Amino acid sequence: MTDWKIFTSTFAFIFLAELGDKTQLATLLLSADRPGQKWIVFAGSACALVLAAAIGVAAGSWVSHYTSEKTLKFIAGLGFIGMGLWTLRETLPG
Repeated sequence: MTDWKIFTSTFAFIFLAELGDKTQLATLLLSADRPGQKWIVFAGSACALVLAAAIGVAAGSWVSHYTSEKTLKFIAGLGFIGMGLWTLRETLPG
């Protein structure tokens, strides 16, 4: 895979995953609560997301030394299915 293809697929996946999530909503609320300080809220949230991504990359790099790519994809897939089921469960009545 070329560097640009990896970059664009990572960007698209993370961008779509982050739209409307709790992090974005928290940033929205912080920004609305602090008029005139939107750039500070943006900088703080951007730095937090960069740090979280750096931790994810470091952890992924470490785990990849001990687990095959196929196993990691399987575990990630199970995790996404689990999150989807959890989200569906919260929306169902009763």
